Amino acid sequence: MRRCFVKTLFFFLAMHHSHEEKLHAFGRLLHIMDELREKCPWDRKQTFESLRHLTIEETYELADAILSNDLSSVQEEIGDLMLHMVFYAKIASEKGAFDIADALHAVCDKLIARHPHIYGDVQVANEEEVKRNWEKLKLREGKRSLLAGVPNSLPAMVKAYRMQEKVSQVGFDWQHPEEVWEKVEEELAELRCHIEHNAPLRKIEEEFGDLLFALVNYGRFIGIEAEAALELANRKFKRRFEYIEANAPRPLSELTLQEMDALWLEAKALERNAEE
Repeated sequence: MRRCFVKTLFFFLAMHHSHEEKLHAFGRLLHIMDELREKCPWDRKQTFESLRHLTIEETYELADAILSNDLSSVQEEIGDLMLHMVFYAKIASEKGAFDIADALHAVCDKLIARHPHIYGDVQVANEEEVKRNWEKLKLREGKRSLLAGVPNSLPAMVKAYRMQEKVSQVGFDWQHPEEVWEKVEEELAELRCHIEHNAPLRKIEEEFGDLLFALVNYGRFIGIEAEAALELANRKFKRRFEYIEANAPRPLSELTLQEMDALWLEAKALERNAEE
């Protein structure tokens, strides 16, 4: 699998299109979108609302491709998402609200305004200063809160990471990973205490959430995104359990836990050998 990834990587690195060719490709997509909206019954029927869940699905497909290091699929999913963006802009233009040029100019203007160290005379020392300046500029633009840009519909673990990341830009953060780990241990002790004292389920749920929030924060401090790490664990569990299903001598309901554990360890050993 590693060789396949490297081969794919070199293939993509070898590809190079000129600026004009890239503009031509984008123009081609715009032209096709115009034709589909005019001639295709399905495309004519679509609205912002009908496309929304499809866009979410495409976003997760891109995320899957990234986690799988599958650059060919990353290319495909980028194209699918680009189509959705063009589709939304086309619908908006029909409503007289804006078109794709308005959206692109708006993001270009925003990027220029939020990068004064590139397009102005502001000096920055590192990436962290860039991020802090970005959040300060957003507030100056009229954002109500640092957290206003975190969508309510984000998955909870991603939302926790983004909120922690944003508030850290104004200094509301721990200084060292050891401090965060102490917080994890504190939250774990509180959860255990509530369970041992038969606290109401709602209170145990709250303490469990506090523990997860602290773990997400610790992961951030050591350079790990909790959502991605959990997804890798999900995939690992799925692979190993499917190995049990494929190699079980009898139906799983007839196996003992010890027999299933033995197959689990086989799957684990095979993965370890493949990695070596």
